[in-house]
Amino acid sequence: MKYKNVVEGIFIKRNNRFVAEVFIQGKREPVHVKNTGRCRELFIEGRRVCLEKSANPNRKTACDLIAIEKLELASDNQWINIDSVVPNAVVEEALRQGSIEALRDFTLLKREVTHGKSRFDLYYEKGDQKGYIEVKGVTLEKEGISMFPDAPTVRGAKHCRELAALQEEGYRNFIVFLVQMEGIGEFVPNEEMDPSFVGALREAQKQGVVVCAYNSIIRKDEIKIGDPIRTTL
Repeated sequence: MKYKNVVEGIFIKRNNRFVAEVFIQGKREPVHVKNTGRCRELFIEGRRVCLEKSANPNRKTACDLIAIEKLELASDNQWINIDSVVPNAVVEEALRQGSIEALRDFTLLKREVTHGKSRFDLYYEKGDQKGYIEVKGVTLEKEGISMFPDAPTVRGAKHCRELAALQEEGYRNFIVFLVQMEGIGEFVPNEEMDPSFVGALREAQKQGVVVCAYNSIIRKDEIKIGDPIRTTL
């Protein structure tokens, strides 16, 4: 998934969930933050950031903050993509390219599909098999291990319970964690942050929901799915 009109800047501070201040070519500018999570370990004054210029001249902010450099990341590439909207597009792109082995050769793939009162990121059919796919973007890393969530997620726990219930109706469902950085070999759920979500995730796996994680290939103007990594629940 490629971005357009990407420029670099220097992070100053985050004003609220949606707006941060950044130096762009020496000028202090407000920018839109494409992630409402806490990201406290990432938003550090003086860090380099990547921004996508908006094509809308009437916006209050001229750029979206899409990536930030994390100097503590033990990787040659220290950029972390923080765009919370992009993981769905990245996973869909990977599916259509056949990069996720368990879901190759599908016959139908749709985004944002409703079942009853629930809406899921993706729906697929593969011969007689059909199911739903929930995608979770991961930006939290500690000592080389990726973790989710970085804040309590009632919605995430609800999705896990719904997918577990659908398993009993004959669907084969997936939860895909997309780690939005390079050099990561393991994913673990963040039980300290949200034990309710982690409990629901483990129960979903017991009911047959496939839980998997992938790292990413990150460039300043691009993010693509990388290799599958170990998932420890």
